This record gives sequence, structure tokens and C-alpha cells, in this order.
Amino acid sequence: MKCGKRELDFGGKTFVMGILNVTPDSFSDGGKFFNVETAIEHARKMVEDGADIIDVGGESTRPGSQSITVEEELNRVLPVIKEVYKMDVIVSIDSYKPEVAFRAVEFGACMLNDVYGLRSKGMAEFAASQNLPVVIMHMQGTPKSMQENPQYGDVVDDVNNFFDDRIAFAVAKGIRKENIILDPGIGFGKKLEHNLELLRRLKEFRKHGCPILIGPSRKSFIGQILDLPSSERLEGSLAAVTASVLNGADIVRVHDVKEAGRAVKVADALARR
Repeated sequence: MKCGKRELDFGGKTFVMGILNVTPDSFSDGGKFFNVETAIEHARKMVEDGADIIDVGGESTRPGSQSITVEEELNRVLPVIKEVYKMDVIVSIDSYKPEVAFRAVEFGACMLNDVYGLRSKGMAEFAASQNLPVVIMHMQGTPKSMQENPQYGDVVDDVNNFFDDRIAFAVAKGIRKENIILDPGIGFGKKLEHNLELLRRLKEFRKHGCPILIGPSRKSFIGQILDLPSSERLEGSLAAVTASVLNGADIVRVHDVKEAGRAVKVADALARR
């Protein structure tokens, strides 16, 4: 998969995507990197720690979060993307707004991470026109309401059906299937049992022939199991990352890049020999 001037060769290794939240209210590190200079320095540290991709987001999608304007989101992410683009790393824009994606690509982003799964009007057409790799994520409901009472018949079957629909839609809009990455959306409209089932049966998403991204880092299901706040979920996150790699993940989206990268190398040695 080509992404700007770089390539992602899936199959040889699991790639590490570092999370860069330029927000005041993200669930785990809200406000910590809200300042542009602090965000850029954190991105540099993640690259030094081995991140293959930096995922820059300017709007929180934590449960109960409120949407912000396009202008505010652009003011948050563009100065950061401009500088991260100069580093030896792939830059991803975490947004569901076509206007934000357009400007982010102008500033150097070459991957689109869309929690709404290309459901925003014009997003698929834009991604196709730019030949962008796109992450299609599953979410039941919206960030504001998704955790109120999520229900599934069989969560893996339901998410697979969603992927069938979204892949067909994307290809019909001109997106090359080789540019599609799938994310089952851990924590997005999912209860504890749903998240665990998705991780246990992750290999079932490989039937689509697309790389799989998984983002369990510091999520509430880990907190439920360990009875710990987000700041103390490192070990639980690494366990979930390791399980994800062993079950077929191609990209892991994490806060703790150095630690996750080490766990991934060991898991890869087991899973990809």
C-alpha cells in the first residue's frame, strides 16, 4: 500500500500507529498535547520510539463527546501536521469531515482514519480522487450516544456485514480496494463482552482481504477488567495489543509507542515466522 512517498508492506510486520490527540478532552490524554509545540515534540518522541504512522486528531470521539466546527478542528491539526510531515513517518488524519481531510492532505497527511466509515457526504469521493489509503471503522451510533446501550446479535457477524457494505460503497465511489484498511472499532458502541469477542475472533475479518487496524490502547474495557483508570492501563493495553497481533492485526493504534513496539516485535516473531 503506497502512502505518499512511502509504502506499507503488509505481511512482513505489524505497523505501529502513534496516537496524537490535539484536543482538550480526549478520554486518556485530553489537553496533554493541546499546545502545538507540545504536540510536535510528542510526535517527534513517538517517531524516535519507532512509530510507523502518526495519527493526528483534533476532535475527541470519546463517549459523550460533542462535535466541534471545521474551523476549530483545522486550527488544531494543520500546524501540527505541517511539522510532523517533515519527520520520517507517515501522517494520518483522524477526522470524519471532508473539509478537514482536504486541508490535512494539502499539509502532508497521506492516510485517512475515518471513525464514521466514509459515511460523511463527499468523503469517499475525495479519498478516491487523492488515491488515499483509508481506515474504515465500525461504530454503532455516534460518539455522543454510542455507549448508552449498544446491542448486537453476533457482534463479529454484524461488523462483518457493515464491512461488506462499506467496502462495496467505497469501491463504487472509486476507492481502490488495495487502499482500504478495516477497523472493528474497539470501544465505539461496544460493551466489554463485545470488545473481547472482537479481539478473540479478529481473524474472521481477514475474509475481506484488507489489512486490519485495531485500537485497544487504554480503552475502558481494559479499565473494567483491571479496575484501573486510563493512566494505569499500560500492561493491559500491551496484553490486548499482543493478542491482536497473534489474531491477525496489521496495524496497532497506541498511545505508548515504545512499549507497544517492543510487544509487537515479540508477537510478530511468534505470529509471522
